[in-house]
Amino acid sequence: MALYVHKYGGSSVADAEKIVNVARRIAGVHHAGHQVVTVVSAMGETTDALIDLAHTVATEPDPRELDFLLSTGELVSITLLSMALRNLGYDAISLSGAQAGIRTDSTYGKARISDVDPDRIQRELASGRLVIVAGFQGLTPDEDITTLGRGGSDTTAVALAAALHADRCDIYTDVEGIYTADPRAVPAARKLAEVGYQEMLELAAAGAKMHPRSIELGAVYNVPIYVASSFSDAPGTLIHQGPDNRNMEDRIKVTGIAYQYNIAKVTVRGVADQPGVAAALFEPLAEAGISVDTIVQNTSVDRTTTDISFTVTTPDLPRALREMAALEPMLGTSSIMSDDTLASVSVVGSGMQNAPGYASRMFRILADGGINIDMITTSEIRISCIIGQDHAREAVRLLHEGFQLDEAG
Repeated sequence: MALYVHKYGGSSVADAEKIVNVARRIAGVHHAGHQVVTVVSAMGETTDALIDLAHTVATEPDPRELDFLLSTGELVSITLLSMALRNLGYDAISLSGAQAGIRTDSTYGKARISDVDPDRIQRELASGRLVIVAGFQGLTPDEDITTLGRGGSDTTAVALAAALHADRCDIYTDVEGIYTADPRAVPAARKLAEVGYQEMLELAAAGAKMHPRSIELGAVYNVPIYVASSFSDAPGTLIHQGPDNRNMEDRIKVTGIAYQYNIAKVTVRGVADQPGVAAALFEPLAEAGISVDTIVQNTSVDRTTTDISFTVTTPDLPRALREMAALEPMLGTSSIMSDDTLASVSVVGSGMQNAPGYASRMFRILADGGINIDMITTSEIRISCIIGQDHAREAVRLLHEGFQLDEAG
């Protein structure tokens, strides 16, 4: 008997008809003789609606209370799905994140899972029940409700799969798998049958469908992750330790192109070029829970002052600017500038770590397309360019074509 953890996103449970469809899928797996634990997101746009509602009563909602509010979206989904399964004749039980043993730190809105106690789930499975768990949420040591941030239900599902030693974690969404690019931007994008954790982590971090933290957990605990559509029976994409069966030519190709909106740049100009300035600049951002991505430092000709630019997500920009303004007297900066009209586009492929020419090729493709590059960041298998958000989809299309990803095989 195999044990599977399923995760269904908001689009898969957006209304009553879709919830019943999900219930039938779960019942089918159970009927085949397998155990199933299902993680569910809030219905449709429920989370966004709750955030908007909170802002109608408070300019800046208290983080603890906001997390408590947002956690209710998943509670609606899990109870309805449990009811639907019971209506089909199956014994099912819904559990909140806290009841399911998901423990987190106390970072409201972006909590990280610290531990999973699977005892309650294992007891329910042993009794023959189908277990439905609320994604996106957990419980702090002080017994406060936290949420895990956007895409947190993916992380919940993989964490549970690891704790339960599940055979596989299946992520069901509104697309049929992982593609070489977003099919909405590139109709010629191809679905990948499989992809390794390292490449998928870079694609996810650069804006692809999966949440990066879920891929990290999958890699650490070697949990195979299968991404497929809840609206069809088409084969999906397996994310796992390999793939090691690719031929030599496949190993040197780019795997995919990813892009991400909501990128903002902050430039702190004219700060003193001396030891400790960068630490003084970025430590307050870290303490405020603001993640910084690309960082560029330009030193003046006389090496007395420097300009430091960095990127954050657009929602974090107001807080980042407040932190920088508070540091202005200490840094002695001449000005603080920002731009919230940016996006990132990334080329990802494991072959890039041992072969030259990928960066220059990427830059040439963008240049020939009349797309200006604002900032550049790289890893062993990824090159990312910060560009104007109005050019993001065109950049993805050009890069997908330029790296011949529309050619099968």
